[in-house]
Amino acid sequence: MRSEAHAHGVGAALSDRVREKTGVDVARCYQCGKCSAGCPLASEMDFPPSQVMHLLQLSAAFPELAEQALRSHTIWLCLTCEICYCRCPMELDIPAIMDALRHESLQQRKVNPRARDILAFHRAFLDSVKYTGRLFEMGQVVDYKLRSGHFLQDLLQAPWMFLVGKLHLLPERVRNRRQLARIFAKTLKARENRP
Repeated sequence: MRSEAHAHGVGAALSDRVREKTGVDVARCYQCGKCSAGCPLASEMDFPPSQVMHLLQLSAAFPELAEQALRSHTIWLCLTCEICYCRCPMELDIPAIMDALRHESLQQRKVNPRARDILAFHRAFLDSVKYTGRLFEMGQVVDYKLRSGHFLQDLLQAPWMFLVGKLHLLPERVRNRRQLARIFAKTLKARENRP
């Protein structure tokens, strides 16, 4: 007997949205495993890249697999180093798929709890660039510590980094901050208008 979720095509909707965002048809993956074999973080992942592709392929028949893909830690560990893309005989852009899955996971509030620090770092980095136009390390460190709650982590590194000139007390800003603000606004607007 078909489930209610299957009747509404929840799993199919995820693979369709991934295809719309990336142009990659996950059905073309024939599970050779070269992506997982080359991935530098495969041993740390709950599902290696080939298994994430398999979850997406089967999600039309089993919607709970779409849920597993969105809640996986793998999509947050992906470095987008593109080794998997280079090794794929079908030339499937797996890093783009992982990025699309991260966006879906955030949008549906299904982020894996172990990805909390990764998200905190990502947001701290983007905030630093958004407000100064470039990376301001001290600001990013403070922002990350506040978001993650890891106040004492790496505390002994700070004085040494400050002494060798890696941490500056004041940010260096770009000249045309209005243009930078327009870039961020345009990007956010485009993201909101995505299907």
